[in-house]
Amino acid sequence: MGGIVGVHGIGKYGYYLDAGGSAGGAAEAMRLKWDRYLRAGLGGEARPYFSEIAFYAHHLREGQQTGGPRTRAAAEEATQRVLVEWARNLGVGEHVTGALKSFTGWLLGRLDARSAAFAELFAPEVAVYLTDQARRERARQAVADTIRRREPSVVVAHSLGSVVTYEALWANPELRVDLLVTLGSPLGMRNVVFERLLPAPVDGRGERPKGVARWVNIADKDDIAAIPPDLRESFAGVDVEELVNLDWIDFHTVEKYLGCPALDPHLRPFLV
Repeated sequence: MGGIVGVHGIGKYGYYLDAGGSAGGAAEAMRLKWDRYLRAGLGGEARPYFSEIAFYAHHLREGQQTGGPRTRAAAEEATQRVLVEWARNLGVGEHVTGALKSFTGWLLGRLDARSAAFAELFAPEVAVYLTDQARRERARQAVADTIRRREPSVVVAHSLGSVVTYEALWANPELRVDLLVTLGSPLGMRNVVFERLLPAPVDGRGERPKGVARWVNIADKDDIAAIPPDLRESFAGVDVEELVNLDWIDFHTVEKYLGCPALDPHLRPFLV
């Protein structure tokens, strides 16, 4: 069928709530926005660019507060550990030890406002995805189902969506994609994401999913989710690495990434 499928990143559960609990409604609302963002970046006409946005946020959030005190405590600890290791990748608090809860409280107070706000979205969703296997599988399956249904030539995956997409494509090797574009990806983040990927890296290296013909990674040099921004050091099969300078405030938004000139030459051959 061709076309482009998008895979969203962190903090998108609100779309689901606004759509009255409809994943399809949330996906369509996001698709309309992503079309506008990409149109602005390409300088193109008002037309559909994305065939669908693979929506999975509800799988990570719905019913998250259920379960006993031990379950909730384990989830909180997993979130705190992601926050601590993410901050260590930033070089913040790497020598601090002590109670995990006290450390994370200190850490959020130490970060600037934009980084703290990002961390409060990033850490819980990444922790849930990497530690709750049932939710991880449902999120991954939602992405795989969208790719299977739409048969896109291109998949554009942002933020945590790049992790879900990477695993979905490995888990479903029959899926074929001409181009995978990862934007602001945390795939290479040590002690947070990289070592926990499925399949696990071998000898410190991941690999491009077998069904992907070409992989382009684009990351802002100051994006605190994309640590490290260069994935070639961690993954075989990254064909093109583009390090860009988007915006010192909006360093991670999909709007800035889709409007980035670096994306144009990679997507242009697939626009009909």
